[in-house]
Amino acid sequence: MRTLTHNPPATVLIFGGNGRLGRLLRKAWARRPPHGVVPLYQARSGPCDFCWPSPASPLPAAEAIIALWGVTSGSDAELAANTSLAHASLEAAHMSGARLVLHFSSAAVYGKAQDACEITPPRPVNAYGRAKLAMEQAIADFPDEGIAHCCLRLANVVGADSLAPALLAGPVRLDRFNDGRGPLRSYIGVGHLARILEALCTLPVDHLPGVLNIASPEPVEMQALAEAAGKRILWQDAPKTALQKVTLDSGRLARLLPDMEALTTAPQMITDWHELEARA
Repeated sequence: MRTLTHNPPATVLIFGGNGRLGRLLRKAWARRPPHGVVPLYQARSGPCDFCWPSPASPLPAAEAIIALWGVTSGSDAELAANTSLAHASLEAAHMSGARLVLHFSSAAVYGKAQDACEITPPRPVNAYGRAKLAMEQAIADFPDEGIAHCCLRLANVVGADSLAPALLAGPVRLDRFNDGRGPLRSYIGVGHLARILEALCTLPVDHLPGVLNIASPEPVEMQALAEAAGKRILWQDAPKTALQKVTLDSGRLARLLPDMEALTTAPQMITDWHELEARA
């Protein structure tokens, strides 16, 4: 893999560092320290490198911000906080001097699409997807102040998605479709995601698009994840409204980072996750 460096190392502020994904990302970077990136983790409480927003805690100077924070469920008013947090990320960029903000959006903006690429018209089918799309639209309207904004449309993250509790405790309940198979989804392993974020933070900011799909090159069957985790599967007939395939096209990411190592199979992703869970 081509080593991406930044001299001196880029200080990167991680907002939402104590969330489920933030904790896994912290472990991934502790296991394999990033090249050219010094991550500092934000939280309102608990272990962190800085607390913000807090009048008594000014932001450290930084080159980039990774905005993991967000609201995944609740009322429309509660989900609207995703847009408020995007504005807070912009404020943090002003205060820290960061010239890049990576905003975490979601594949949910595409709705039912298969092999959705960044130019696929967003058609979210749930409140969360609509809230993330509204966030993206607000970011697109941010003034041109020399700060680059990239919305990362994130696939399911192994260990941080709705399937994770069942993969930990088992058994796993899955829909079975007419072909006898279960759901097929775009996924990404946390170790792979950590390397992508590291690389994006060290690229020239004018190389980054406004939106970018973040997923492993190939979709993964949920059945394969359950089997790799050694969990028993409880099958149920898929309701008529269930979608067997919801997938992302990650071609733009591959072109942007052509030498990136990827976790492509269910066993690789599960092993990566279990290794991180085992870390203190």
